Amino acid sequence: MTPLSILDLSPIPEGSDAGQALRNSRDLARHADALGYRRFWMAEHHNMPGIASAATAVALAHVAEGTRRIRIGAGGIMLPNHAPLIIAEQFGTLAALYPGRIDLGLGRAPGTDQVAARALRRNLAGDADSFPQDVLELMEYLRPADPDQALRAVPGEGQEVEIWILGSSTFGAQLAAYLGLPYAFASHFAPQMMMEAIRVYRETFRPSERLAKPHVMIGVNVFAAPTEAEARFLFTSLQQAFVNLRTGRPGKLPAPMEGYEARLDSRARMILDNALSCSVVGTPDTVRRGIADLVTRTGADELMVTAQIHDPAARLRSFGLLAEAHAMTPAEA
Repeated sequence: MTPLSILDLSPIPEGSDAGQALRNSRDLARHADALGYRRFWMAEHHNMPGIASAATAVALAHVAEGTRRIRIGAGGIMLPNHAPLIIAEQFGTLAALYPGRIDLGLGRAPGTDQVAARALRRNLAGDADSFPQDVLELMEYLRPADPDQALRAVPGEGQEVEIWILGSSTFGAQLAAYLGLPYAFASHFAPQMMMEAIRVYRETFRPSERLAKPHVMIGVNVFAAPTEAEARFLFTSLQQAFVNLRTGRPGKLPAPMEGYEARLDSRARMILDNALSCSVVGTPDTVRRGIADLVTRTGADELMVTAQIHDPAARLRSFGLLAEAHAMTPAEA
């Protein structure tokens, strides 16, 4: 059975606030822990009114404290926004507090717009180009320190942190393969190069002390409900959010809207077709078949499931129905 994990953006629904969104994330992580999901990741985004996980390491500490077994991690940290030493210390601290449970997914995109990227980094010149070197520097900080080492990550050195490379193109696939690290592809919002990136990663993978063989995880939006109509209704929140974002109107996660798809113009339809084609929406049986088809098509070793659902209770139910459809149990996990 292909393991399932959860990616949570800590969505802020219309009518709510960031504090409640982060409490909802903790509730979802506890739910996922009980259901047998393998990982619970949160993503770094900035200057987005509908996402509460900007301070990702802080949010992960809040979530980890409320769970017992499930792995907790970043999906991901946008490394060009940070000094590698800071991230080594942050995730080394998490690993010291929650040993054997911490993942660190690393991406090279800013996770925001150019205004916020400049505020975060001050100088944008060359930062993304230094991503491979920054990853190596970060990994070095997490190794056991030499006795005469001048610069050390404390906490961090010698901590067990599982490092992943994230991507939506072949660049990340090549880097993950070269370094012998697991690879997560962002097909839940950028599916166009998924199959090519998976091929490149598997064909060029070099075994390392961290990983003996390729390990691919792909993102997928899953909206499960007792009826097809309700699942499609819940899905309209994500559809609205994407159209709003791509047309320069980012905001909180909209409430679902009856008949939304029928109102879409050609441009909006193209946006959604390009961005959300890796989505499974429907009843538990529909979701089970959709997940199985995706695994067969990609050969994915693991799936990272996300669901931007306006009603927190409906979101909990969706992940519960998915776990049931996928025949997951805590013992199996």
